[in-house]
Amino acid sequence: MAKATKKQALGRGLSALLKDNSSDINSANDKNADKVVGSIIEIELELIDINPYQPRSYFNEEALRELASSIKELGVIQPITVRKLDGNKFQLVSGERRFRASKLIGNKTIPAYIRLANDQEMLEMALVENIQRKDLDPIEVALSYQRLIDEIDLTQEEMSQRVGKKRSTITNYLRLLKLDPIIQTGMRDTFISMGHGRALINVENTEDQLSIYEKIVQQKLSVRQTEQLVKQFKSGANPVLKSPAKKITTPKYVNKGLKTFSEYFGHKIDVKLSGDDKGKIIIPFHSEEDFNRIKKLLE
Repeated sequence: MAKATKKQALGRGLSALLKDNSSDINSANDKNADKVVGSIIEIELELIDINPYQPRSYFNEEALRELASSIKELGVIQPITVRKLDGNKFQLVSGERRFRASKLIGNKTIPAYIRLANDQEMLEMALVENIQRKDLDPIEVALSYQRLIDEIDLTQEEMSQRVGKKRSTITNYLRLLKLDPIIQTGMRDTFISMGHGRALINVENTEDQLSIYEKIVQQKLSVRQTEQLVKQFKSGANPVLKSPAKKITTPKYVNKGLKTFSEYFGHKIDVKLSGDDKGKIIIPFHSEEDFNRIKKLLE
């Protein structure tokens, strides 16, 4: 009992220390940093900002409700990880599902492990942790790998060491991003598997990819059947799937307008042309907050 009382008192002491804006902690050398960094304390949920580098863009609502029910019954078993910001503010490093689920049931605080990290470290930690998850779809994993290459400037060999995956595995995931966006969406929605996607990569023309993809979904083809179908297609044994390559030139007015769109939405906007003066405008988003921000722009 004495130990529990001491731990609670320590928690209150740290909370008071964190609320003291006169002693901001931004580096390991700052005053009281050794007392705060590495500690686990209860932090008010309203003081924690979502990680802007969170690569995960979709949270299953049903799974979130199940987690919320578990937290209501047993509490948060594993603390979230946050980084210290200026003043009495924090930012999520990992544990966004626990954070969201706690909010869902009306909790006011959550146990959190405090650490210091710069923006690049935040992004790398979020991406690497995300890749280790078991419930990610192949495209989410591939996008995380691609961001580590683009934004952290890691080579595939360096990334292999960081995430504990073979370089060939990383290459196979990255190749999925060459597939048509419709096929990538089909993989994310589990209409097809990564095995189907890897087979389709061997078809260069996107229109042909889509033709085979539609056949896979309609006929519920297995990966082995898909591999055979692609093999037949490439050898010319299945001319029904063959479609003449049609090059669609992006109109000047589209190229000119894309820059305006991109500046307005704060993201690189793309288009998918389907014919003369026809196509779709693709607006990407990277989190629920980003989605809501774009939604407000359209209201």
